[in-house]
Amino acid sequence: MNRITPAPDALIGRRFDVAVAKMLGVSRSKAAELIEDGQAGVLGRSMDKAAVLSEGDIVDFELREEQASEEPVAQEMGIAYEDDDIVVVDKPVGVAAHASVGWTGPTVLGSLIRRGVHITSLGAPGRQGIVSRLDVGTSGLMLVCKSDLAYTQMRRQFSEHEVLKTYHALVQGDLKEDRATIEAPIGRAKVSDFRFTVTAAGKPAVTHWDVLERFGRATLVSVNLETGRTHQIRVHFSSIGHPLAGDPMYGGNPKLAERLGLNRQWLHAMQLEFRHPRTHVWTTVRSTYPADLAQALELMREQSMPYARNEIRQ
Repeated sequence: MNRITPAPDALIGRRFDVAVAKMLGVSRSKAAELIEDGQAGVLGRSMDKAAVLSEGDIVDFELREEQASEEPVAQEMGIAYEDDDIVVVDKPVGVAAHASVGWTGPTVLGSLIRRGVHITSLGAPGRQGIVSRLDVGTSGLMLVCKSDLAYTQMRRQFSEHEVLKTYHALVQGDLKEDRATIEAPIGRAKVSDFRFTVTAAGKPAVTHWDVLERFGRATLVSVNLETGRTHQIRVHFSSIGHPLAGDPMYGGNPKLAERLGLNRQWLHAMQLEFRHPRTHVWTTVRSTYPADLAQALELMREQSMPYARNEIRQ
């Protein structure tokens, strides 16, 4: 398998053997063997196991056949909208946006290509056509570009925050206000390579939310993002003492998750609004809750019947 991938932000400044181990999901000693054997390196410079990854590094894997495996197809991934320029998928939980070394599950990009969907060649290798992403553990709408025109136009719209992205999230506790904005910078947490936190040294992040339904022990909210930082919704709600239900990484109560049958954070990308790259017509694509989140929400309603109020808005 020959694959190149930008060095993940979470691994910048780490030893190369540590980074390779985390990217491939192997032991540090196995990573060191791969580096020494020339199966893992960085384009444009010599790297031994003790070298440190720098920002902008492109990691080059040339794994022998026994290390490679064929990516499965996300057969259950639905198409919410498609034309000659774009395709909007309804991504299930457990599907990554694109391939990365160490991920062996299905991806949005790989599944589309193997289904015969033409994708533009524009974009980083292995990430072509992708202008925004969803976490593996987050379900919902994700837009991929089929034409060169769409990639250029939609990349600009996303970077200039012209695309309206609406999420629904079930957060723990009873939010005091019916609507508010969280404005707090987000950066990598020092305690973990894969966690993020509110920190003065982070990048600006703005999250707007409106209450949809209250349950006393939890609140269903509609969320709009001005920025698209990694784990932004999860980090911001955790920072105000209301972590997402089913999200132990950021403080979710495991007992509540168990009662609701949740195996992941209750978070779904519900709606995308954007100007079509070719026609310039304002376009809205909507999703519905997947089965696991719908079931958890019904359980939440049943368990909170004495408290529950009517929905505030739809």
